[in-house]
Amino acid sequence: MEPQRDLPGFGNEPRESLTLWDYRRQVSDLYAAVRQMPAQASWDQWIAERSRLLRTHEQSPVPAVQRSTHEVLTFPYDPGVRIVATVAAVAERTVRLCHSDTGETPAHAFGSVAFTLGGVACSLTLFWLDDYGGGVFAPFRDLTNGTSTYGGGRYLLDTAKGADLGGSDGQVVLDFNFAYHPSCAFDPKWSCPLAPPENRLAVAVEAGERSS
Repeated sequence: MEPQRDLPGFGNEPRESLTLWDYRRQVSDLYAAVRQMPAQASWDQWIAERSRLLRTHEQSPVPAVQRSTHEVLTFPYDPGVRIVATVAAVAERTVRLCHSDTGETPAHAFGSVAFTLGGVACSLTLFWLDDYGGGVFAPFRDLTNGTSTYGGGRYLLDTAKGADLGGSDGQVVLDFNFAYHPSCAFDPKWSCPLAPPENRLAVAVEAGERSS
């Protein structure tokens, strides 16, 4: 839920870093609030605040000329896609997550979650980012990509940037109603890490943010 900072193009300091800091703080505060709310009410709050940030914040990934009219489109809320999954151990391995443009993000696989969506058995690998100070990262692709959602997929969790739905005792909350587009879906100037082949789901996840 945060723009990927393009360091070579940076200027206008300290304002750039301060506004990015503020954006990250607001995202973290939003997820902290929704974790304490009933499921659908938390989703309503999330959409309202995501819409506000994308329309008004200086660090919004939406191009400045489009912000005032930008509309967050979503599929209807579906209580059936909120899952509390147990994290299973995997053989730890280092990966380099390819970006939408140039670049890679180093990470390592540390666990996996298995669940069912629309009657289809699915699984996602959870990654720990070795950049951004660490954090759990759960990107995914599904059969809506390139039609009703961004072709490169969406994100479920990115805890380094505040997108954290919670969990405890070896379990994690996966709520696909909160699936959202990476920054590169709004403007190709951003280069974002995308889901690897193992996180491609063989089902149309008609929940969360959509593009059409």
